[in-house]
Amino acid sequence: MGMSKSQGCFGYPLSIFFIVANEFCERFSYYGMRGILILYFTNFFSWDDNLSTAIYHTFVALCYLMPILGALIADSWLGKFKTIVSLSIVYTIGQAVISVSSINDLTDHNHDGTPDSLPVHVALSMIGLALIALGTGGIKPCVSAFGGDQFEEGQEKQRNRFFSIFYLAINAGSLLSTIITPMLRVQQCGIHSKQACYPLAFGVPAALMAVSLIVFIIGSGMYKKLQPQGNIMSKVAKCIHFAIKNRFRHRSKAFPKREHWLDWAKEKYDERLISQIKMVMRVMFLYIPLPMFWALFDQQGSRWTLQAATMSGKIGALEIQPDQMQTVNAILIVIMVPIFDAVLYPLIAKCGFNFTSLKKMTVGMFLASLAFVAAAIVQVEIDKTLPVFPKGNEIQIKVLNIGNNTMNISLPGEMVTLDPLSQTNAYMTFDVNKLTSINISSPGSPVTAVTDDFKQGQRHTLLVWAPNHYRVVVDGLNQKPKKGENGIRFVNTFNELITITMSGKIYANVSSNNASNYQFFSSGIKGFTISSTEIPPQCQPNFNTFYLQFGSAYTYTVQRKNDGCPEVKEFEDISANTVNMALQIPQYFLLTCGEVVFSVTGLEFSYSQWAEYILFAALLLVVCIIFAIMTRFYTYINPAEIEAQFDEDEKKKSLEKSNPYFMSGANSQTQM
Repeated sequence: MGMSKSQGCFGYPLSIFFIVANEFCERFSYYGMRGILILYFTNFFSWDDNLSTAIYHTFVALCYLMPILGALIADSWLGKFKTIVSLSIVYTIGQAVISVSSINDLTDHNHDGTPDSLPVHVALSMIGLALIALGTGGIKPCVSAFGGDQFEEGQEKQRNRFFSIFYLAINAGSLLSTIITPMLRVQQCGIHSKQACYPLAFGVPAALMAVSLIVFIIGSGMYKKLQPQGNIMSKVAKCIHFAIKNRFRHRSKAFPKREHWLDWAKEKYDERLISQIKMVMRVMFLYIPLPMFWALFDQQGSRWTLQAATMSGKIGALEIQPDQMQTVNAILIVIMVPIFDAVLYPLIAKCGFNFTSLKKMTVGMFLASLAFVAAAIVQVEIDKTLPVFPKGNEIQIKVLNIGNNTMNISLPGEMVTLDPLSQTNAYMTFDVNKLTSINISSPGSPVTAVTDDFKQGQRHTLLVWAPNHYRVVVDGLNQKPKKGENGIRFVNTFNELITITMSGKIYANVSSNNASNYQFFSSGIKGFTISSTEIPPQCQPNFNTFYLQFGSAYTYTVQRKNDGCPEVKEFEDISANTVNMALQIPQYFLLTCGEVVFSVTGLEFSYSQWAEYILFAALLLVVCIIFAIMTRFYTYINPAEIEAQFDEDEKKKSLEKSNPYFMSGANSQTQM
């Protein structure tokens, strides 16, 4: 017998290599775009975290709903090949539209660095996301199934190996994109003004999607293309509906009971379909706990990223940003899938243990629950290092002496003496209702009472610079800086306004003896320039920060030296994170093992209160136990055996029609 045209390379159909390459490019495109989406919402549109998260999760939910539509189109109308091609075109257009939506200069007619018509950008990006959701969701159920279609009977081993390779392609694409697109985003670009390069960060995934489509079309001549099988979902729904309706009609005792409620459909539907639906229903019953499992499992992306934001990313010579920790999952999958496939599963089989798919799923759940226990343990360690912020009626005050005199500050229950250019060691906490007088004085000078309406739940800095001169500044930071960034503010001790430019961000017109608001920067050394009419032209206006780590906040005072030139001194407001991100690796490892055993893709997660991790772990454990009990009572059925039985029955029926004596003889022998 000649080889089929779909075979070709190492016993695999040559066509699957195009399908795997297509999937790699598509997943790179999807995860690359999705990885920077929430930052695009918060930074470019200036939406708050809640709105950004709501829109982000609405988009993700749409992506997960669209496979139903994709499956219906492929099964009832276009077939898998045409569905993949047509929806990939929609997908590519969507990626291009969102890339265009992020071009600042599209509506920045006055060239001031901000769009003049933000709704245009929002509308374009929403259209782009809707097209992407339709595209990625629609092709999701088709691509892997289309890959499976390429194999002949007797190629089951190769088909199984294909799904492992396919899974690796997904995670390799995801891994590379989550490393590369954040790098592209932080580049500065623009025609009239420079800012974070979202058009490039979205543009590269759009280009990869176009490549994915081209690669898939190139393989067209090699594919085995099966005709659409008709809308099986519709048939199943109609059969179930008829069974329920028929049972309801015949609910009196006059009608004998039937073995299964689906047997009430026998008047209209053939037994093969009813039997197949019974099998599906049994499996679906077993899957009842799974949505709960995934609801908990999907806590990952943002929650663990936020946890990472309260940790230090310095791991040896490497420096990892909090949102890059998610790549650990993709890296581990690329490593673990071959290990499980080639080493662990064969080893378990050799030990004589029947590691069925249901047992794998139970183990996967158990490992995922352990991952949340590990996350909770890490959170306990982080909580020990976090600064205390004011709650309820509390306020916090620290004192910063920016003058040239030694100052005495009298606070309720505490007396503080500060030398020039120094601050109190920590923020002092007071109940706002019990806050009695605060007085400042200098040796040989009268006492000045501080009168200020302190804001409850906030940190304050009391700037003092002369016996009767002070200013109370509301810090505006009542939590660790987000995303592991570092808050920097400047205090001006010059008599005139100063403006500071640091890494493209501007602190404009900071008034005399006052503090700017905080602005936020990633780790590393940052250069800044000070400009003021008061600074002589021969002065050096450029300075560098020391090495910023993760999650810290500093106040930089700008003061005049004897020669009139500026100098700076830094003061710590919030200390840098000390617990290392490497401590998250065990929870990622456990979760990845759970995922590999459970064989799934597309992970995302979130958040930080450690009690929630214990709750997640407990819920996962409960789901795991329920699932394990359910699997104990599940009897495996071989669909092939049932199909064979139906085939046998049909053969007998056809023989009976052609030869009535055959069946009567057989029956009489059976009775004997």
